[in-house]
Parts: sequence; structure tokens; C-alpha cells
Amino acid sequence: MTSIITGDIINSRKVDPVIWLNPLKDLMKEWGKTPKTWEIYRGDSFQLEITQPQYALLAAVRIKACIKSIEKLDVRMGIGIGHKNYDAKKITEANGEAFINSGETFEELKKLKQNLAIKSPWTQLDDELNLMFRLASIVLDKWSTATAQIVAVSIANRTLSQKELGDKMERTQSTISEAQKRAHYDEIMDLVSFYEKNITEKIN
Repeated sequence: MTSIITGDIINSRKVDPVIWLNPLKDLMKEWGKTPKTWEIYRGDSFQLEITQPQYALLAAVRIKACIKSIEKLDVRMGIGIGHKNYDAKKITEANGEAFINSGETFEELKKLKQNLAIKSPWTQLDDELNLMFRLASIVLDKWSTATAQIVAVSIANRTLSQKELGDKMERTQSTISEAQKRAHYDEIMDLVSFYEKNITEKIN
């Protein structure tokens, strides 16, 4: 059982690709090497494998924060969970249930004009999670660049206090606190925890 995130960058043609490509590549490297674990293709599309499905939503939120940190950009992602039937040297050449679920979900997002959804072997859980994702997206899709930057650093340094995050980013503690409130950071992380708990129970 694995998870695949299929996504693309919204409004990518409005921004020099180097501006978003390098931060995205740096983030993707945390999960493995290209092209085995992740690949950016067709200019602005990407695929990423998170081998522990319970961490796929956290990865998606981190990608969201990374891309939203750049003005004018957003990202659309379909998370697919399932088995991998065929492994390959390039993730885009592998296949199986997780890949099919991710691809189908991603294509559905374009029709529904939504930016985040999941498809797994557990239909009832999908219904619950997708409702939560739609509600969360009301907030996620409206993150400003400054807010997204603070969210990205907050998630990457979850053991740090707001003061320590402020020192790291050369911002005041109150700036960090206000940005996290605007981002509904605590609520988003509660959703991540709920997702991790439920997916862990299903795969174990």
C-alpha cells in the first residue's frame, strides 16, 4: 500500500518557472530522489510517491505552502492510495491502484474546479475526507504569499516555538502568531492529525 500525489501548478505561465521549480525540487528531495520517487514533467505537472500513505496529506499541505509562497501561483493535487503493481525507474512509468486513483482524482479536480481531493480503497472515508478537504480549501486557497511562507517554515520546524520561528525568519513573535491564525494553522494541523490517525488504522 502506497500513496501517489499527482498535481500541477496553477497559473504557471504567469511566472518564470525557475522561481517555483527550485523551491519545489528542494522540497521534493525530502521524500526521495527523482525520477524514482518524484518527477516534474510537461513543464508544470508533477507526481510524487509518499510510501507511507498516512503522511500524504502533510506532504500535500507542505507543497501547497511552498507554491503559495510565490505570488500568483497555486497548486492542484489529487491524492491516490492503493497498491503499486508495477515499479519502475521513473515514477511516471510505474502503475497500480494508487496511480489510477491519483490520476482519476486529479482529472476530476479540474472538472469540479477544486484543488485537493483523495481517492482510496475506502469509499466512506474518502467521502468524509473530501468534505473536510473542501472546507479546508476555503482557507488554503486564500493563503497570501506571506502567510504561506510562514506556514511552510512552521510545518518544517514543528518543534520550534513561535518566538524561535520568529528568530529564524527574522520576524516578531506576534507576526508569526497572527500569520498562523490567519492561515488557521492549528485547525489545518488538526485535520492532518485526523487524516494520519484514520489512514493508519486502515492500513494496519
